[in-house]
Amino acid sequence: MFLIGGGRDASAVLAGHRPFAVLMGGGPVACVVLDEGDETDPDRWERNLRDAGVADVRMLVVSPSRPLTAADLAGIAGFYVAGGLTPEYQAVLTAGEPVPAGVPYAGFSAGAAVAGERALVGGWRARIGDAEVAVVDDGAGEDLELVEVRDGLGLVDVLADVHAAQWGTLGRLCHAVIAEGREGWAIDEGTALELRDGAPVEVHGIGAAARVRPAGAGVTVVFFAAGPVG
Repeated sequence: MFLIGGGRDASAVLAGHRPFAVLMGGGPVACVVLDEGDETDPDRWERNLRDAGVADVRMLVVSPSRPLTAADLAGIAGFYVAGGLTPEYQAVLTAGEPVPAGVPYAGFSAGAAVAGERALVGGWRARIGDAEVAVVDDGAGEDLELVEVRDGLGLVDVLADVHAAQWGTLGRLCHAVIAEGREGWAIDEGTALELRDGAPVEVHGIGAAARVRPAGAGVTVVFFAAGPVG
């Protein structure tokens, strides 16, 4: 599976998507996009996948009233979750049909964040003792104030935060890792973290990914550029 940190320009899109696309062969990829009203742009996500080399894209626009069904996912060769408002993706996807076992998964931004057993869905302030402290710009809060972790899709046992270098989300992830007691990854735009059998194995693309692990009362942070994860 691939957790993609975001990115809109062509070089970032190709760098983040191509490692997933090369696995697909000719089979259909289910591309899941949240219905966000006038902001919904399924053409963008289909174009990203096709530009990266996916030949067969099955577009699925979901909402609370239109969750995923078994028929949506029948016969797919890959499963892709687009970006948008992360808390809403979490709510809709955890209420619908689960991702079929053994199918390669790629998540872009929100799609990366919701992939884990626990999903860091947003927020820009964290509780530290009796205080509430800003840990990221409020523009990255996803319409939430306090940093919030919810149940995710259960595909991997790591937290993910995205747009790491561009939005400065590493600090938010550190607070979530401390609270949850589990490993997390902060992933740059134009960058994909590849996991096999649930374990991170390689960073792809033009940015970096930071591995955050609990360490006593704090965390350790190790950055990885493109290449194998040591």
